[in-house]
Amino acid sequence: MCHVSVGHVARLLEAAGISTVTIAARAFRDHLAKMTLPRVVTTPYPMGRPLGAPGDHQSQRASILSALDLLESAKQVGTILDLPGSYTSVEK
Repeated sequence: MCHVSVGHVARLLEAAGISTVTIAARAFRDHLAKMTLPRVVTTPYPMGRPLGAPGDHQSQRASILSALDLLESAKQVGTILDLPGSYTSVEK
């Protein structure tokens, strides 16, 4: 799903009273900032794998927990949390 579509869906959900956090690859950060979405977490992972490599449960869990924390802590619209790190492929 393209980052623009995700932004539109997030806005519609927020208008209906459902809080959202968009998790996206850092490559889209500038575009997402211009869209002024309610809450965004950017990850250091490539497009198509915003939560990390397949099988990398530790990185995936950390990304999701960071998004849930941002959901509770964000005080203003347009809050962006940039997660540190780099992408590493996990071979299984």
